[in-house]
Amino acid sequence: MTQQAGKKEKFVFTKEEKSWIFQDWANSAFSIMVVTAVFPLFYKAVASNAGVSDADSTAYLGYANSIATASVALMAPVLGAIADYKGFRRPMFTTTTLLGILGTLGIAFMPGGGAVDIAWLALLVLYVLSNIGFSSANVFYDASLMDVTTSSRMSRVSSTGFGMGYIGSSIPFIVFILIYTTGILPVPADWVIRGGFVLTALWWFVFTIPYWRNVEQKTYIERQPHVVKNSFKRLWGTLKRIKEYRNVFLFLLAYFFYIDGVGTIFKMATAVGADVGLSGTSLIIVMLITQVVAFPFSILYGVLSKRFGDKKMIYAGIVTYLFICLYALTLDSLQTFLILALLVGTAQGGIQSLSRSFFGRLIPDKRHNEFFGLYNIFGKFSSILGTTLMGLITQQTGNSLDGVFSLIALFLLGGALLLFVKDPKQHEGDMQEAA
Repeated sequence: MTQQAGKKEKFVFTKEEKSWIFQDWANSAFSIMVVTAVFPLFYKAVASNAGVSDADSTAYLGYANSIATASVALMAPVLGAIADYKGFRRPMFTTTTLLGILGTLGIAFMPGGGAVDIAWLALLVLYVLSNIGFSSANVFYDASLMDVTTSSRMSRVSSTGFGMGYIGSSIPFIVFILIYTTGILPVPADWVIRGGFVLTALWWFVFTIPYWRNVEQKTYIERQPHVVKNSFKRLWGTLKRIKEYRNVFLFLLAYFFYIDGVGTIFKMATAVGADVGLSGTSLIIVMLITQVVAFPFSILYGVLSKRFGDKKMIYAGIVTYLFICLYALTLDSLQTFLILALLVGTAQGGIQSLSRSFFGRLIPDKRHNEFFGLYNIFGKFSSILGTTLMGLITQQTGNSLDGVFSLIALFLLGGALLLFVKDPKQHEGDMQEAA
């Protein structure tokens, strides 16, 4: 990359970085089609037909999210420690990715008709399995960021991954919306929805191929006898040496709280909108607008982090979410829901991507999966807290907006704890010594 004298060098992604970024493009279709937009509405319609109340179906969806995230949270540190060994990361990534894809196909082909009384429960089971696959695969995907780029390029690559994820997920989503809203295909709406899940699974599989071809495990620990046993030992040794990694665990504790609100709002948004009385079509279109807005803002967060640093930009996201929790109390129409969704779009990708790159610079070399396993356990257990809390409050008050407002405490706690985390650049020497 040669440049004329006096001109700034252009940022060009390598083949490995592009392949890594495309995995976000691939699996984010699951996030929007299954986790956020279409599945919650499909599930709530099936549950309603079975006589389940709106408040209960929203609560049960919250509990299903809690079960899925609890499962991943319990497995992530051990899976991560195992995947740090040479040759383990790729097959573990592949297995969990295929679990997510097959679970999504299972949702598409779940029979209805006479089984309608239990169909809503079966859908939740498949939702949990596909979510486990998706979230577990992301443990290995996140850790492989260090395999494709350098510390100085990490924030840009990570934020671009999230940004491209929003665009990539929007394409099958737009196709689905056009077919669903126009009725261009002479088939029942139920078939269109199921076709949307099939499209999601195929999209996820096809665009994961560049990752499988070009991303290799470059950071690893040499294989040892009794891999599982030694992985538990290494994990336990890390936890016992918590004082040596004080900065890492301070960040994880802060992350535990603020990412709780982010994940809960993301997973429960359409269910809350449905409770307010918004139509399924309106909610789907609003979620598409959110995706479009999130793309440039995710990239913007990465660019601004070069000037202000990851930590300050994470705070920008936290402040935005504090306002979202307050504004949620006014949610009573399509207009207010649209404003809320746009606010989420400005912060969601940025706060997630920079948290990932910020953490990536905190952890020691050759143990990326182990530490990203811990990163995911903190993130996943926080999602359990948020979705369960929201489910309980929604059932007790009969108003899901009260549950959204309660998340404000978690953002405040996360922001307060983040104050005590040293910038990775300041802490780099200490971490190398501890490693």
